[in-house]
Amino acid sequence: MAFGDSSRYQSKTAMSEINVVPLVDVMLVLLIIFMITAPLLTHSVKVDLPKASSSPNLTQPEHIEFAIRADGSFYWGGEPVTLDQLPSRFAAAVEQSQQTELHIRADRDTHYELVAKVMSIAASAGLARIGFVTDPTGEQQP
Repeated sequence: MAFGDSSRYQSKTAMSEINVVPLVDVMLVLLIIFMITAPLLTHSVKVDLPKASSSPNLTQPEHIEFAIRADGSFYWGGEPVTLDQLPSRFAAAVEQSQQTELHIRADRDTHYELVAKVMSIAASAGLARIGFVTDPTGEQQP
């Protein structure tokens, strides 16, 4: 018998099958643990909570309805305005109330540059609350 003879081991290949028995054992143990602990999670402590009645706060802050059309025209509450008039109008609105909000309605095809200019002018005038008004239905209009 030769100790250095490795010819009999060269013909055997490495075992490449996955042994799933330990995996099944672990999964069964986890299943049993979850089956035991699941009913314990549904128990709750009965607490008699206090009853309170409140009405929603209906005070609405002042807001500016501002529209931008795709052709580049601006509308302040339905009234046409120019880009040069905006800084003074925004400043006057901020002087009236610090809580004034700017609601921008822009056409779908409006250039972002126009929207960014209006937002920049509003922010420099002191308007901190700027929002966009969208169509909640999501339907495209012709």
